[in-house]
Amino acid sequence: MVNITIDNKKISVSENTTIMEAAAQNGIPIPKLCYLKDINEIAACRVCVVELEGKEKLITSCNNVAEEGMVIYTNSPKVRKHRRTTVELLLSQHDGNCVCCSRSGNCSLQSVANDLNILDIPFKKEIERQSWNKDFPLIRDSAKCIKCMRCVQICDKVQGLNIWDVEGTGSRTTVNVSEHKTIEESACSLCGQCITHCPVGALRERNDTEKVWDAIANKDKIVVAQVAPAVRAAWGEELGLKPEEATIGKILDALKRMGVDYVFDTTFSADLTIMEEGNEFIKRFTAGELKERPMFTSCCPGWVRFIKSQYPHMVKQLSTAKSPQQMFGAVMKTYFAKKLDVSPKQIYTVSVMPCVSKKGEREMELFYEEYAGHDIDAVITTRELVKMIRSAHISPETLQDIESDRPMQQGSGAGVIFGVTGGVMEAALRSAYYLVKKENPPADAFKAVRSPAFGANDGVAEAEFSIDDIKVRTAVVSGLGNTRALLNKIERGEVHYDFVEVMACPGGCVGGGGQPIHDGEELAFERGKNLYYLDENANIRFSHENQDIIDMYNEFFEEPLSHKSHMLLHTEHTVK
Repeated sequence: MVNITIDNKKISVSENTTIMEAAAQNGIPIPKLCYLKDINEIAACRVCVVELEGKEKLITSCNNVAEEGMVIYTNSPKVRKHRRTTVELLLSQHDGNCVCCSRSGNCSLQSVANDLNILDIPFKKEIERQSWNKDFPLIRDSAKCIKCMRCVQICDKVQGLNIWDVEGTGSRTTVNVSEHKTIEESACSLCGQCITHCPVGALRERNDTEKVWDAIANKDKIVVAQVAPAVRAAWGEELGLKPEEATIGKILDALKRMGVDYVFDTTFSADLTIMEEGNEFIKRFTAGELKERPMFTSCCPGWVRFIKSQYPHMVKQLSTAKSPQQMFGAVMKTYFAKKLDVSPKQIYTVSVMPCVSKKGEREMELFYEEYAGHDIDAVITTRELVKMIRSAHISPETLQDIESDRPMQQGSGAGVIFGVTGGVMEAALRSAYYLVKKENPPADAFKAVRSPAFGANDGVAEAEFSIDDIKVRTAVVSGLGNTRALLNKIERGEVHYDFVEVMACPGGCVGGGGQPIHDGEELAFERGKNLYYLDENANIRFSHENQDIIDMYNEFFEEPLSHKSHMLLHTEHTVK
């Protein structure tokens, strides 16, 4: 332990604790803009400076360690003057039109400026504006960028894609797509981690809420919406709802109040995905197709974009099953359209997702009889859902728990855990066991594949399971940097698996790029615990026991991997 004094308060902290951490541990928050623990500790913004007694120059608190006997002032006149000038200079190069910013009210720069009572900018305004394709799912507004480097570091160190880089020198230094490429030319996976780690509004998803409002207003459209499992674990954070209050039923109620005609829970199509993907795995495994390399899950479009750009020769190992989002759309425009006796063109499918990459995935085409279009018509993130709720002037405390519409109402606990790392694998193994043994395993028999992102082994959970004399070797990984390391080991022959689940975002969809932003906090693990709780308390915990799924196969698809299911629920992964 070392003994120091911060703002006249004597404290003791462990060795190698930074001044910023020491202050925070003792209820003294020091403002910051660029700092991300273990990721971006470069002291670039200099907003976190403090005064050290006996030292003329101010020092940064984020990367200086507390030492015995230090006397520190975090808010002295000298510190306040320096901090104020620094923020004023940042604002002189920042588009301060906060009213029209996606991060208004949740912006670190806005908070720091307000705390410093900055009302005027004494410096000349010089705003940099770069062109950007506003149709791309990820939008960068250079006029709001404060050059904090967080996007560069999160993409490099965590996701390993190096999409962003610094260009220019001196006052002309800026951040842009690396190698002088456009964002479309880059290998961006659309994971959205750069968005959730940006302290301001320089990065955001393409806003598609107006498309949804237009569809709701169109009397010729039947709007059907689905809500992904991970959304229920996070949407209440921005509305002041406790986790136990922020139920899926209340989301469905909100969508109905907005004017959506039919509302569904994506856990239904998650169960459908397991029926197709689980049967596909057993077929490929027993046929000996996985002796050299494993079958990979295909539920995460960020991961699919990654493998296509980084490991195109391994694309054939992807499951051909569409993601739950796309399966939902295909079912809506075929099976459900027939139930309603309407043309698929009248059905407008909306997805509420924790993910930015789903906006890119919706471009997948669907052809069925005379219909040519898309499975999904619009995707909104969890953040966009909250904006729509506020736009509709819906008071969260008035929302009621309602059920999904029929006939696709039921969802299993296995479908719920799709939103967390290891959930797809666990759900698939539960049903694969049943398909082989014709009896259910204990529901928690495959817990070994859970949440590797928060444990050791570089975010990888390995497990081997025996079903009679059959041994299945599995791995679960989240985060694209971890994924690259695992794929390289597979290629070098250092490890061998039969089935691998990959999630692009650390912690899975609960930590997705479309989830609510809490600057400096990582909440994926806490959100994931919520989904596991829902699974443990679900009425059914196996996808193959979903009666609505069974009925749909009997009425429409006949059986998993049938010709019709191949036409509508599977796809050929091609490398463009």
